[in-house]
Amino acid sequence: MNKPILWHNQSCSKSRATNELLEDYGIDVDIINYLEVTPSKDEIKEVLKMIGITPRELMRTKEDIYIELNLKDENDNEILIEAMVNNPILIERPIVIHNGKAAIGRPIGNIIKLLS
Repeated sequence: MNKPILWHNQSCSKSRATNELLEDYGIDVDIINYLEVTPSKDEIKEVLKMIGITPRELMRTKEDIYIELNLKDENDNEILIEAMVNNPILIERPIVIHNGKAAIGRPIGNIIKLLS
């Protein structure tokens, strides 16, 4: 069994709660601070496939940079993914990746479901 990966932002309460949940379950996880170690385009595409969502559904649409870049009207998925690579704050958090599947920890129950 592969070790789960957590795309984590320590300043996010949901991300901290997910990390605590994993610790409470005794699950050893690789923590990736995705604001410092930005996922590649291919990694983001793979997570999108694992979750079964569109790039926009992986984005934090209330971030200032989302508005500044006028991404609301962008329909090209490649451009949206590139925006997340260049501005990782746009990536919804937290994300747990495990055994070829992934889930966004909003709500945290998604993570419990992924790991069970």
